[in-house]
Amino acid sequence: QVQLVESGGGLVQAGGSLRLSCAYSGSFFSLNVMTWYRQAPGKQRELVAEITRSGSTNYVDSVKGRFTISRDNAKKMVYLQMNSLKPEDTAVYYCKPTSYQGWGQGTQVTVSS
Repeated sequence: QVQLVESGGGLVQAGGSLRLSCAYSGSFFSLNVMTWYRQAPGKQRELVAEITRSGSTNYVDSVKGRFTISRDNAKKMVYLQMNSLKPEDTAVYYCKPTSYQGWGQGTQVTVSS
C-alpha cells in the first residue's frame, strides 16, 4: 500500500521560491519513476516533472530552467524546488510514482502577481 504526503506549498509573490516535499510510504520507492503533477483551477492535471530511479529528469517546457526535481531514496522523499515562480504556476501540486494510480492530498501553491 502506497501513501503519499505532499507538503511545502504556500503563498508567494511572483519571482519567489518554494520547495515542495513528498513523503512516500510503502515498498519499492527506489525502483519507481517519481513524478510531480499540478492542477490549476478549471484545468486538467498536468505532468510537471519526473525523475527516474537513476536520477534522470524531465520537465514540462513551461518550468524548464526554473524547477528542479530531486529524490532521496534512503529517506523515500521526492522534492520539487521551484524558483522564479509565476502566477500561472498557481495550482495544487501532487507527487506520485508512475506505477501507482492513486493520489495524495496535494499541496496548494499560490503565486501572487
